[in-house]
Formats: sequence, C-alpha cells, structure tokens
Amino acid sequence: MSEEILVNVTPRETRVAVVENGMLQELHIERGWARGVVGNIYKGRVQRVMPGMQAAFVEIGLERAAFLHAADIVKPPPVTNGEGEEAPLPPAPTRPITELLREGQEIIVQVVKDPIGSKGARLTTQLSIPSRYLVLLPRARVIGVSARIEDEDERARLKSLVVACAAERSGAMATGAANGGPAPVHGYIVRTNAESQPAEALAEDIAYLGRAWALIEERAANARVGARVYEDLSLPMRAVRDLMRKDVERVKVDSRETCERLRTFAAQFMPGLDEKIEHYSGARPIFDLYGVEDEIGRALDKQVPLKSGGYLVIDQTEAMTTIDVNTGSFLGQRNLEETVYRTNLEAAQSVARQLRLRNLGGIIIIDFIDMTDPEHRRQVLRQLEKSMARDHAKSTVYEFSPLGLVEMTRKRTTESLERQLSEPCHECGGRGTLKTPETVTYEIFREIVRQVRQFDAQRLLVIASPQVVVRITDEESAAVAELEEFLGKSIRFQADEQYSQEQFDVVLL
Repeated sequence: MSEEILVNVTPRETRVAVVENGMLQELHIERGWARGVVGNIYKGRVQRVMPGMQAAFVEIGLERAAFLHAADIVKPPPVTNGEGEEAPLPPAPTRPITELLREGQEIIVQVVKDPIGSKGARLTTQLSIPSRYLVLLPRARVIGVSARIEDEDERARLKSLVVACAAERSGAMATGAANGGPAPVHGYIVRTNAESQPAEALAEDIAYLGRAWALIEERAANARVGARVYEDLSLPMRAVRDLMRKDVERVKVDSRETCERLRTFAAQFMPGLDEKIEHYSGARPIFDLYGVEDEIGRALDKQVPLKSGGYLVIDQTEAMTTIDVNTGSFLGQRNLEETVYRTNLEAAQSVARQLRLRNLGGIIIIDFIDMTDPEHRRQVLRQLEKSMARDHAKSTVYEFSPLGLVEMTRKRTTESLERQLSEPCHECGGRGTLKTPETVTYEIFREIVRQVRQFDAQRLLVIASPQVVVRITDEESAAVAELEEFLGKSIRFQADEQYSQEQFDVVLL
C-alpha cells in the first residue's frame, strides 16, 4: 500500500493530509489563532466541586472552565507491606470527589479532549508525555505495550527492553531488571512505532522523556494558576512523530523552512526516516496536485456516492452520528440478496474511510441495508473491522442489533472536520431546513390580524423576501383581497433582497 503525507503550510493555517493509494484518508488542520489544546499540561485551580456529578470544574486559563471527573484523578500510592513490596489490593470503586478535591485547590492537569461545542475541555491528572516510540506515565510504575503489536515474542522483547533501560536510567541495577528486578520510577507505554526497534532507540526515547518531565516539574513548581507548563508539538512535528512509519513512502512539505525543521527533528528522533522528507517546490498547490481540495469539499457533503451506484447519507448530531446505506441505482447481477450484500460490503469500506476523513467520533449508528443471510452479516462486520484497522483512533464495533443496526464507538478528542470548517447556517439557524414560502405567507396573514387588533392603523406595509412576496402577489392575491375587506385596511407588500425566506416585518402606517 502506497502512503504519503502532505504538509501544506500558510502563515495562519497548517494542514496535513494522509494519502493512501492516491485517496485522501485523513486531514488534520491547525490554525494559529485556534490551536488545539489536547496533550497540553496546565496548572489549574479547582473552581467548583460537584458531588452529584462526581466531578469538578477547573480553571486552566481557557475561555471556559474545564471538566475533571473523579475517575480521571490519580489514585493514592499503593500500600506497601513490611518488606517494602506493594501489597496487592482489590480494585476499589472511585472515591467521592469531595475526598479527592476541594475548591480553591491548585492542581496539575492535562487536556484529553478539546472544548467541543458548548462543552469545556476534558481533563485528567493522570499525565502522559508522548515521544516517538514511548509514552511516559509519570510515577505510574507500569509497563504496557500497544495492542496493535500482536506478536507475543516481540511484545515480551520490547517490555523487557523498556524495563531494563528505564531501571538503568533511574540508577537501579540493570542486572536482572528484565526478570523481576527493581521497577522503574515511571511507567511507559510502548507505541506501535516501536516494533522491531533496537534497545538504543528506546533508551534515547527514555532519556528524552526524562528531560521533558524534569522541565515540566520545574515549570509547574513556579507557574501561576492558568499557566501552560507543557505544550505538545506543532501539527507538522506531531504528524511526523505519530504518522510516519517505515511503510510511508515520503513526506512532502511545501514550506522550505518547515521542511528543514522536520528533517532536523526526524534526524534526531527517527534516524533514517529523515531522508523521506522532501520539499515540494512546484508551482501548482500541493493539495491541488493530489486532488485533496476536492476531497475536502466532498467530505462536507451529507451524501457519499459509492462506485456501485449506491450511496451513504451521513448525519452528525450532538448525541451521535448516523449513517444510512442505500442501493441507489445499483441493480446487481444476480438477485436482491446478492445486490444488498455487495452494496453493504462496499459501504463498510467507505464508512471506515469517511469516519477517519471526517474525524467523526462518539456513538455511531450504521443502518446497513437489511440482509437475511447470517453469513453475509458476519462478512460485512468483518469488512468494517478490517477497514477500521488502519485508523489511529480507537474504535469498537458491536454485532448487528435486533433492528439490523450496527452500533460502534470511535474515540473523539477534537472537533469533527465539518465543525472545524463550517458553522450553523445563518438562514435556518442550523436546522438544515427552511420554512416554505407558503408557510411564511400564512404566518404573515396571522401577524397582520394580530397587529390590527392591537394597534390602530389605516394602512399596513409588509416587508419580506422576494420569494414570499412573489407567492403572495401571484398565488394569494384573492386571499389578500379578502383580508383587506375583512379588516377594512389597505395592505401593501414590498420585497427586500436582504430578508431571508423566513424573515418578515409588518409595519403600521
């Protein structure tokens, strides 16, 4: 599979596109005035503790107070027995928030979800600092390996290397560390990128993370409330750190300055991969060259065509995202069941791509076309899971429900592509529909009667959109004459291009 990463840099906006086999799969956007805050660490102050919600609001210097749930607060250190070993404790329920926090308390927190819609950022006190191959978990004293590394021998190798390197750095005896020796001071998660990496690469990451954590502790000790004590890398750096793998053919950057910074970064943390980063100097915009701009435009449409002639309809709401699958003009070659099965298979692939491209998260409901064959259902689910495998966001797909729906979840940390690039329609207020000229006409008639009964006037002027005025004067002229006779008043209509279809004014003269 051919994969390329494209980086488009302008003074106020940076965009990163992941293209696989010539098709856009992911798009990441960062604007100078609205950088995301996920991963940033702040010194905050507890603003309000809410026992009923087992949560607290914390002031961290953002526009809205951030949300911290009791389950996201670091638990107290484990109890030790007389020999200094950790005593095994059964898992305990989350302690009451009032025992964990108090109003006015200063606290170090990390953002795990950007502010989305009307909701503030989501916080945790369980800090994590990512690097190329590892994620540092300060004082957690656990070693984990990404589930995407499936080979058990490789998992064991990586875990033993990290334990040994971490113990050596912390000053403990490395001899026997991989076989039950002293545990490292901090915990680590081994990332997917670490697969097949040598001990030297992991040791370099551990050293880098140690320096980063020392700097964070120093800043946190001297920072004021609301100060940011750690900021994640800029979008191009994060893209290279998180998205660049051995199977990525090249990274093309249309800014020479950014390209040089990425090469330097890669040379330091990803030796050998820096050669894949190249400057694009063509006259044609890089996103136009790969058709990315057109794909972005299509990613904002509700309807997604399928090659077979079927199509998807995607609706994003506050509570969930729904995806409806339709056969459209696809007639198939054999019978109805085969047609439905083929359409659903193609739809499963397209759904996975659209979720990744549009960055849709939370609860997702997919309404595949009804299938009677249980094996067909299993194959469609298998295709969906297989297509989601390359997605960096964690997802869970459930079996078909009794109503024939597939429920799934996808981790959401930032706003969807639509909400990053669009805003609610000013005409309809975000409803997605407008009242018809006929509906507005009858609203105008009712408002005229209401105004005449409340106020004394000989003539009335109605100002409305051209569509509504045309309908009234053409199709409702008889009704207007009847209304004038009934009220004993003269009514005149005036079209105004500035009025939306639903907007009107009744003026008493």
